Parts: sequence; C-alpha cells; structure tokens
Amino acid sequence: MSLFAKVLANTLHHEGGWSDHPKDPGGATMKGVTMKTYSDHLGRPAMKDELRCIPDNHLEAIYRKGYWDKVRGDELAEISPGLAACVFDFAVNSGPGRAAKALQSLCGAVTDGAIGPNSLKQVKAWVDMLGPQKAVDAYQAYRQHYLESLDTFATFGKGWTRRIEEMTAFGKDHA
Repeated sequence: MSLFAKVLANTLHHEGGWSDHPKDPGGATMKGVTMKTYSDHLGRPAMKDELRCIPDNHLEAIYRKGYWDKVRGDELAEISPGLAACVFDFAVNSGPGRAAKALQSLCGAVTDGAIGPNSLKQVKAWVDMLGPQKAVDAYQAYRQHYLESLDTFATFGKGWTRRIEEMTAFGKDHA
C-alpha cells in the first residue's frame, strides 16, 4: 500500500461520512468532500444525493489532485513521510494553502502558500536540523494553535484535537 493510500485512509477515518452541520463553513460534505469540490470535480453542479454516494475512485482523485499534489506530498514524503502525512491532513482540514503556509512559516521559507523547490529545500534543512519526529510535533502544534484561534473551535475543537493527536502519532510512526 502506498503512503498516499495509508494517509488517505487515516484522513477519511477522521472525515467520517455524511455531514451537513449548520456551523460548518464547508456546508454539506461526504467523507470530507464539499458540494463545491464535488461539483468542480464533475464539471457541473452536484446534487446532495450524488455527493452522499460519491464513488471511491472520485474520492481518491479529488484528494490526490486537490490536496496531496497541491502540497507536493510525494516530494515531502522523500524528506519525511510522517510530515507529508500531517501536511496533507491539514490541507484536507483547512485548505492546501493554509497547510503550505504553516509549513513554510515553520521552516523559514517564503509564506506564499505554494510549495515549490525553494520551500522544499527549506523544509529539508528544517527537518534535518530538528529530526523528523520533532518536525512532526512542531507542525502539529502550529496546526493546533491555528485551530484553537477559530470561532468554530468550541463546536468542532474536541474532534479536531483528537484528529491532531492521532495524526501526530501516525506521523511520528512514519517519520
């Protein structure tokens, strides 16, 4: 099983099934995929019933193209598989740009939200300096602090914190 497949399975565990919580700014979701994201994937407006029945191959394509590839998951995995897993999971939870900016901020790269060759060099130097497990800890601490700053933390914080704890353990196991 590829790292992406393992990380995706872990992330989907946290994303759960159908949700249409009124306080969720993403609106209706199935396995973490919003109506907008699924509509974009289909190239037309999706119906809620379609989203509820999203096929696994659509999920994989959406998560690979829209999140894993956007945070350069394969290249990050060459530096630290565990850190790549955490960055991907944060991208799914809060957007690829925010996940990238968090990583860039921690490693001293330009915080433009787009991980490129220069960011990857900075990440490698940062991971080499800290060690992969401490890099995972630092990234996840940054993520927790960010989520605690959100107005929706009172509603979703317990689940987010559990997700971060479990993904930190996964990341350190795969560091």
